[in-house]
Amino acid sequence: MNQDLQKALEAAAANGGDQGPGAGTYIVAILFAVLMVAAMWKVFTKAGKPGWAALIPIYNLVVLLQIAGKPVWWIILFFIPIVSLIIAILTYVALAERFGKGGGFAVGLVLLGPIFFPILGFGGAQYRPAVAKIAA
Repeated sequence: MNQDLQKALEAAAANGGDQGPGAGTYIVAILFAVLMVAAMWKVFTKAGKPGWAALIPIYNLVVLLQIAGKPVWWIILFFIPIVSLIIAILTYVALAERFGKGGGFAVGLVLLGPIFFPILGFGGAQYRPAVAKIAA
């Protein structure tokens, strides 16, 4: 009886144990990635940058910084753990401003990027490059 119980437990562990994520998880992750790449592609093309830049991992941050009007050297700050969150928030706020959106939209980009990036890319927002300030 002990051997039968042990075999049953081993079979249960093999069949229902640590199997990892299922196929549905991978499908959702791929759909999420495709949505974000397509949204970033549209945002980049609206700003006059190459859309394919959304596909290149670090270069897409460089292009995003250029569109937001932030210094490109900030890319280094994205590699510092806590600082990267602050830099991302500042970049998203500037990005929202460049597309004529307010602070509420910037909060949406920060907290709900998968919803607000497609709105920015596929919506009617137009890119407005920074205008040089005239000294009074």
